[in-house]
Amino acid sequence: MAISGWFVALVALGIVPIVITGAPIVFVYWVLFVVLLGTLDLILAVSVRALRFERTSPDRVRLGETTSSALRITNPTRRRLRAIVRDGWQPSAGAHANRVLLSVPAGERRELTTVLTPLRRGTREAAHVTLRSYGPLRLIARQTTVSVPSSFTVLPPFNSRKHLPSRLARLRELDGATSVMIRGQGTEFDSLRDYVRGDDVRSIDWRATARRSELVVRTWRPERDRRVVIVVDSGRTSAARIEDEPRIDTAFESALLLAALASSAGDHVDFMIYDRRVRARVQGATGPDLLSKMVNSMAPVQPELIEMDWNAVPNLVRQATTQRALVVIATTAESPGATHGLLAMLPQLTAKHTVVVASVTDPSIVDATLDRSSRDAVYLAGAAERALLDQSRVANAINQLGASVVSRRPADLPLALADHYIALKAAGKL
Repeated sequence: MAISGWFVALVALGIVPIVITGAPIVFVYWVLFVVLLGTLDLILAVSVRALRFERTSPDRVRLGETTSSALRITNPTRRRLRAIVRDGWQPSAGAHANRVLLSVPAGERRELTTVLTPLRRGTREAAHVTLRSYGPLRLIARQTTVSVPSSFTVLPPFNSRKHLPSRLARLRELDGATSVMIRGQGTEFDSLRDYVRGDDVRSIDWRATARRSELVVRTWRPERDRRVVIVVDSGRTSAARIEDEPRIDTAFESALLLAALASSAGDHVDFMIYDRRVRARVQGATGPDLLSKMVNSMAPVQPELIEMDWNAVPNLVRQATTQRALVVIATTAESPGATHGLLAMLPQLTAKHTVVVASVTDPSIVDATLDRSSRDAVYLAGAAERALLDQSRVANAINQLGASVVSRRPADLPLALADHYIALKAAGKL
């Protein structure tokens, strides 16, 4: 006659009483024997409280990259540890196979490695380790949860940095630092050189031509030491996911690429994240230090489910600079109702600054307008057309107020914003 393991455990712990009345004497002896074995197995199981735990985790990792955490378990007792260990990382840390069978001889130590692929930015934590210690017969186990705190920071991925070399090459062309067939465009005088076929006749310097009796043209370079102020909206609309990426993460990607490009061009970049309070701010940093401070400030910021306070934005820009600047606002520009505060605030900025509104578009809306295969699809297409019409109305309103709109899908927005910055440089508007 077989007795299930859970029943034996309950009997051994005294939770289920043994009813002897009327039972065959063999059955009684068998139950007593199993209880005795269970008790002995429990006594021989290593006490979890006697173990020592140490954990080593990475300091930081970029979102999407894979790292690992090491958990060292020391068995100082005189018996072998047989256990199942669960390393208690929070789900967003992306732990792979965090339950492991473990056997540690007396007086020895073993190291468990947990592979982590984090799913979200910010601080990812492991608060405890749960260990179930078995005896030699594996009938009964001791289980305890031990506090072994650890954490690491998940930084924005900055996948758009792959576009940086090509955009820096375009900037060098504008600056005249590379050999190109066209003259360098810009707004600051650089040098004089002989006219060649294809040069813009408007760049001919007639005074220098008269002195040298041959055509001479002026070359220009983009202005340096301009100010770029980037404001990222961290209000409720930034929490929406487009193509499985939060809007705020796309805004961070765009801000990082633009900041890297502007800093390389010699411009000063100020960065802030705001909803109704300043969530993060980076000022006065240049070069590699700028990007380092930006990614560190972005990492812990998550969207707040509150409305953005647009009335405070002009004052934030004034705190950053009193000079004329390029002000980039990363927000959602879709429906007239949601952008009422933005539209009311824009004239205060466009009166002095060049303003660009960067917004993420949802490609699924465009896709929905193409399907007319069923009645439900027609209704969905009609709603999508209405949404596109609202986006167009908002963009036209922003343009009429003197600002410009850069609106693309998540993968394309960082590059489009960088190209817009280069176009402003080439046109002498920055």
